[in-house]
Amino acid sequence: MSILSQRPFDIGANFKRLLPAQPCLLCGANSHDGICCTACDAELPRLTAEHCPVCALPTLAGSLCGECLRQPPPFDHTAAAFSYNFPLDKLVQALKFRDQLVLVDFLADALAERVTTHPDRLLALPLHATRLRERGFNQSLLLARRLSRRLGIPLLPDACERVRNTPPQSSLPWKERDKNMRQAFVCKPDADIRGKHVAIVDDVMTTGASIGELARALKQAGASEVSAWVIARTLPHDR
Repeated sequence: MSILSQRPFDIGANFKRLLPAQPCLLCGANSHDGICCTACDAELPRLTAEHCPVCALPTLAGSLCGECLRQPPPFDHTAAAFSYNFPLDKLVQALKFRDQLVLVDFLADALAERVTTHPDRLLALPLHATRLRERGFNQSLLLARRLSRRLGIPLLPDACERVRNTPPQSSLPWKERDKNMRQAFVCKPDADIRGKHVAIVDDVMTTGASIGELARALKQAGASEVSAWVIARTLPHDR
């Protein structure tokens, strides 16, 4: 029998099977494929349907949605890796509230695969100093650092700050979220954003109020274009 008819010897796959397995973070089964086993990874709600290029909500043929046509948000584009559904929501919550920092690279790499244009600078959605002391880290900044290294885009860790310690957006009705975020951010005079395309990195977008308010501050400071990069987008039926 010709060796051409035999299955190639996959050195990488065989070597991976020799390494110690780790428990899948979602189901607990042994995984040789990273923090999520193959089965659980396949079940993650990746945002694959056609969606509005500005806000990432589902639309026919990827056209602009009615809301973005009627009242365009301050940001110009959105890239999202997942919809905010089970079990992805549990991974995001584990990162934010249970210090599962091992998830940073996994989630950031999934977002990197959805990026189609490279901005000039990356910026993480800032936490207020009080919230940062309580949590101990800014998950958006950790995600942005990974994206910066992987994609080779400069990160601006201190260009903007959150000057109002607002209640968590998730604790408010939708109609109050825009009001809650008004004038919550300021950009520093020496921030390297004038004339630049800046991407804001965050974990979840629901109404877009937080990213929208930061995008407004960035454009007032001279940014020419602002994109929103989020791990997950909350879809209308999930709100």
